[in-house]
Amino acid sequence: MSGTQPAGQPPVLLSARGLAKVYDGESPVQALRGVDLDLRAAEFVVLLGASGSGKSTLLNILGGLETASSGQVVYQDHDLTRAGDRALTRYRREHVGFVFQFYNLIASLTARENVEAVTEIARNPLTPEEALTAVGLEHRLDHFPAQLSGGEQQRVAIARAIAKQPDLLLCDEPTGALDSHTGIRVLEALDEVNRRLRTLTVVITHNAVIADMADRVLRLSDGRIVGEHRNATRRAPRDLQW
Repeated sequence: MSGTQPAGQPPVLLSARGLAKVYDGESPVQALRGVDLDLRAAEFVVLLGASGSGKSTLLNILGGLETASSGQVVYQDHDLTRAGDRALTRYRREHVGFVFQFYNLIASLTARENVEAVTEIARNPLTPEEALTAVGLEHRLDHFPAQLSGGEQQRVAIARAIAKQPDLLLCDEPTGALDSHTGIRVLEALDEVNRRLRTLTVVITHNAVIADMADRVLRLSDGRIVGEHRNATRRAPRDLQW
């Protein structure tokens, strides 16, 4: 699908062609309308758009959480649109990390144990200590979620997502529930993971300021990609203000 790779560019890891999604009901909703997209290994990509623009639907289909109504999604040489439930489960478990707006940590487990829940079923995981160190929480290993701030809980969620060393990290409004200072700490963790582990990172946000830290910015509106911008340099999260 992606053809010959341009010289010096990382390989295309995930591609979409003609991607459409319709939610059936009394009044069917067309969430995506013919999306074409290539995502390359080690990129940091921000998806911008208003509520209802199709960002979360696109992310969920790329991550194998939802299926498209039509079109094609290819991960490396695997056609996800033809994959059955078992193959999609394997794809999510082995290749994709998810970070959502709300942390979904297990309250009765420490930070270390929350991460261990993933590393025990992964093929080639980081240790919980390595994953938590990567997000700056090596000093909070044995704290329970109730003993952590919102930003720390989100960083535990990031550590849990990256512990299995996924090829793809999908983040849906990871700073949406946080104030700007705390949100920047979370963005620093995502930036560190992307640079250090070379994980393809895709972040959904309605906050246009976050776009400055990306390699590439895609704007969605009414289920379509309506704009694309590549930053000449990536801005450090600590230099962002909102």
